[in-house]
Amino acid sequence: MVLTDELKRRAEKALDKPPRYGLDLETSEFTPDYTGLEAESLRDLSERLRNIVKSIGLDTGEKSVLGSYLQVDQRVAYSRSHKKGVKVLSLKEALKSLDWLRGLYWKAVPVDLDKFTAVAALYEEGGYVVVAEKGVKTEMPVQTCLLMKSPRSLQTTHNIVVAEEGSTLHVITGCTQAPESFGLHAGISEFYVGRNATVTFTMIHSWSRGSHIRPRTGVIVKEGGRFISNYVVLKPANTIQAYPVVRLIGKESSALTTSILLASGSSKMDIGSCIRLEAPQTSGEAVSKVVGGDSSETVVRSRIVGFMDGVRGHTECNGILVSEKAVISAIPELVAKAKDVELTHEAAIGRISEEEVFYLQARGFTEEEAVSMIVRGFLESGIVGLPKAVEEYLKKAIRETITAL
Repeated sequence: MVLTDELKRRAEKALDKPPRYGLDLETSEFTPDYTGLEAESLRDLSERLRNIVKSIGLDTGEKSVLGSYLQVDQRVAYSRSHKKGVKVLSLKEALKSLDWLRGLYWKAVPVDLDKFTAVAALYEEGGYVVVAEKGVKTEMPVQTCLLMKSPRSLQTTHNIVVAEEGSTLHVITGCTQAPESFGLHAGISEFYVGRNATVTFTMIHSWSRGSHIRPRTGVIVKEGGRFISNYVVLKPANTIQAYPVVRLIGKESSALTTSILLASGSSKMDIGSCIRLEAPQTSGEAVSKVVGGDSSETVVRSRIVGFMDGVRGHTECNGILVSEKAVISAIPELVAKAKDVELTHEAAIGRISEEEVFYLQARGFTEEEAVSMIVRGFLESGIVGLPKAVEEYLKKAIRETITAL
């Protein structure tokens, strides 16, 4: 752990501070496991672990990625970069070798936001740092994987992504667990998007029913920068609560956050995002696509705050219910703190059209096949702004998940 005395004091004070949204949780019920494993390459993983990480799209051969990071429980198992100008390091390595990183450490996410940031700080052990150096343009992504494999496990991770001026960077993170594992995942992610830089971040969740997921994310975007986020839940945990905050502090910066949620079982999800338009001519859009199945309960929040004249924001939530017992709630918030702002929202939640199902059945598909096709098309329509390789990867993950339902 590399916390300063001040950060440690603040974290300890927040250990009993409940989250603002979503279900509360007693963190002391979960225990960190530091045994983990280390690997010289992703091919060194056991066949069982390889199959688990492949299920969320991890390329164990690393032919289509610029670098990789793997964390198993609390242990950093593997970290490597394959392109000059793109660094992929563990947090500990990065804080030792990059003197300037201390200036960003715990700046985008308050260490005392709630009990989950506090636990992540006090048990801080793993986490990745990805840096795209000035002017570096990338098409292929960096891939990272956070895997839990121990029962009643507490997994904490502190990730920092930096895109320096004029760079482009794509990061795909897969979060999953072994079938026998259940626990609490408390992950911190900080993004720093430099002047005229672009970061695309795609997070794919594939959990089991016994786990609780509490990511905490902060994003700071400078002049002309762009941040694109795709938050995808294909197999929900018992409970998930996430509410990233994106700050557009530079003129003409922009953000697009997309949540693609496939709710099933008795899962309870409270997911959203906040975009703060803090500089002139900034723009933000928050989009959600939700499918509610079984007896799941999903709350989708979106908040856009306009602080300056001439800013624009839009929030949109679309949901379809495929079960009589499922519940979807959309909570949009628009806040204007200047008179010349343009903020809009729209929401639509309903059931799958019987006409669409009958149309596909008339062409030879069963009812189950027709519903699967409609759901897949609905979710895939939310994928925008991605490089072709990343888009294909995400669509494949959605297709395979729905086929397996």
